[in-house]
Amino acid sequence: MIVVTGATGNVGRSLVRILADAGRQVTATSRRISDADVPQGVRHHRADLTTPEGLRPVLDGADALFLHDTATSAHLLRPQDILDAARAGGVGRVVVLSSQGVATRPDSASHGIVGRSIEDAVRRSGMDWTILRPGGFHSNAYAWSESVRTRRTVAAPFGDIGLPTVDPADIAGVAAAALYEDGHAGQVYELTGPALTTPRQRVQAIGDALGEPVRFVEQTRDEARAEMLRFMPEPVVETTLAILGEPTPAEQRVSPDVERVLGRAPGSFADWARRHAAAFR
Repeated sequence: MIVVTGATGNVGRSLVRILADAGRQVTATSRRISDADVPQGVRHHRADLTTPEGLRPVLDGADALFLHDTATSAHLLRPQDILDAARAGGVGRVVVLSSQGVATRPDSASHGIVGRSIEDAVRRSGMDWTILRPGGFHSNAYAWSESVRTRRTVAAPFGDIGLPTVDPADIAGVAAAALYEDGHAGQVYELTGPALTTPRQRVQAIGDALGEPVRFVEQTRDEARAEMLRFMPEPVVETTLAILGEPTPAEQRVSPDVERVLGRAPGSFADWARRHAAAFR
């Protein structure tokens, strides 16, 4: 059995579906999961991640665990607590969703330090482990959905600076392979899309998917910062703006790892936009 934490998120939801389609026994977990969140026949459990006792009903008898990094938020269990409970339940393989920032922003509290603590705990766990380090997600564009629906406009900073954002479905595909195929133990996979795209190009792709133009309005850094501070802590805002506005060469590198694992090129942002156009209509 494979346990998937964060099963209602962009990656976890796709991962549960991939595993179920492959005939794998899955337990999908999150704090508010329901029947509507999983394919028919998939077991789901509202996991209490605040105590080891809350994890035991989920992990007992499991073979493998997908650990979403948000499962180890400060108000929940330490990474080591979750991994100890997993090992006690019989789990022998763990795949952790970390962040590219562990390597590119190691001193960042939001992107590097927390991720490193999770990765270090996984390496010490005594289980076979695989670490996934994606950069930005294609699905971050959902933040634009309301302004696209209501005004056919997107306001964003750094309109012509490109990053190789990745499709969450490709992250899920790599995770699925690492969870039930051999040959992935001890690997760290950097996951990106197939090419750099700029915010302006991503907005154009959304317009193409809708069949009508979407206007791009470039924000200043200060305008973007003020907007982001309404829903993000200041350290996260500052690191995010640095990545978007002054990415390092490593953050702009297109990684071969999705293709190496899946045997096909990663999905483009335009492909993602076409599949999810309904969110912007």
